[in-house]
Amino acid sequence: MSEWKAKRFWKEATVVEDQGGFGIRLDGRPVKTPAKAALVVPSRPLAEAIAREWDAQDELIRPETMPNTRSANAAIDKVHHQHAEVADMLAAYGDADLLCYRADSPDSLVQRQAEAWDPMLNWAKARFGAQLVPVAGVMHRPQNAKALALFSAHVHAMDDFTLTAFHDLVGLSGSLVLGLAALEDARPATELWDLSRIDERWQEEQWGADEEARAVEAVKREEFLHAKRFGDLTKAA
Repeated sequence: MSEWKAKRFWKEATVVEDQGGFGIRLDGRPVKTPAKAALVVPSRPLAEAIAREWDAQDELIRPETMPNTRSANAAIDKVHHQHAEVADMLAAYGDADLLCYRADSPDSLVQRQAEAWDPMLNWAKARFGAQLVPVAGVMHRPQNAKALALFSAHVHAMDDFTLTAFHDLVGLSGSLVLGLAALEDARPATELWDLSRIDERWQEEQWGADEEARAVEAVKREEFLHAKRFGDLTKAA
């Protein structure tokens, strides 16, 4: 038996003001999320990007080609109903941030990590007043509770759509600080992604590249860059 696939049934996707935000209409009919909620987003640019994804569909609907639609659905159907839990989970990355766990040898890797990651920790201290302290080795060492509380308050204050973007920025990079830096435009997103891969690049220099691992990383990199674009569209005027 062949698998059923949704087919395009509309001629045009349009954007309308709706419920204090912006909704998408397919030949005048409102788009719903998978949970049957209204697909209403906070900015017109984001709504227009979603409408373009719907307009770009051919005869068969391909959800994998609709990243903004998927992220908006996640914000409405999932993050909105679990905002505090999601914020707690992401804020907890501060207590085990990638940028804080350093090699104790060889000296070349120690230096590379310090040169790449210390400026980001300094940026976070200047921006949020919260200092995270690097440690050598992989054993967990708790960070200062006051610093973690400052980060947590900032994360909890994010709206549902920003928190959705932040979820992927942090989860994919392994760093609360890099996720915040992406949202705050502290550096280009491509540079921030590269900062999250310092250890991987060093390993490749020693042992050579693993093509399968590189392919997986390429997918994650594009998801990271999408999360940044989605966050930007959410805030766009």
